[in-house]
Amino acid sequence: MSRERGSVTAELAIAMPAVILLLACCLAGLQAGAMHMRLQDAAAQAARAAARSHSPDTTAALVAGELAPAASAAVRQHGMLLCVELSAPARIVGDLGLFAVTAGSCALSGGR
Repeated sequence: MSRERGSVTAELAIAMPAVILLLACCLAGLQAGAMHMRLQDAAAQAARAAARSHSPDTTAALVAGELAPAASAAVRQHGMLLCVELSAPARIVGDLGLFAVTAGSCALSGGR
């Protein structure tokens, strides 16, 4: 029994970094999902505002900049639809952006 003394502590010390890494990955996934939802809402509002505006590019960039400051906006016209696509780096730990989160939305342009 004296040879096994402290083995639980050693096993915990070995397993703890893996558990912490798994927890960090789960939290990063949740954060990326929440960011995608924010970008989707911002893209929808930017598309609606740009469709009502005379200068869609400027309006979409302004609305997207207010709602998602780190996002870049791309505006495209598809027939009667005006589409806005927002892309932003996913902030995992501090400013470490490993991948980009993208969301888009379209709105019927106002009779142009």
